[in-house]
Amino acid sequence: FMPQKQRYKSLLIVEDDEDALVHLEKFFTLAGYQVEIATGGLAALQILRDKRNTFQLLISDLVMPNISGVALITAVKKEFSDMKIIAITGYGEQIADLALADKAEAVFLKPLDLTGIEVFIDGIIE
Repeated sequence: FMPQKQRYKSLLIVEDDEDALVHLEKFFTLAGYQVEIATGGLAALQILRDKRNTFQLLISDLVMPNISGVALITAVKKEFSDMKIIAITGYGEQIADLALADKAEAVFLKPLDLTGIEVFIDGIIE
């Protein structure tokens, strides 16, 4: 049982860099989120399909092997139209523009300001 104002917030984080993934998972878990992780886009899609309606937000790296973050965002928005998505990248603004064109809520450039991301999330998830 959780007090009402501490509403349940659930994130799926997709990042192929394991150190970055562990860092993100730790930060958001400590901040009180339910966090699940995937090391690639295909795994992320599988988790989203298996656990339909579990997640309120997807945080995805944009440059990953097999399926790019941009392709993942496109697929997720098509299949889960209500899903909020934050993209993260170390590759600058051109790729960030692609993610925004595919309807990501925001793109944050690495090195990440995790506190800034958390404030942004609190603004888009009731």
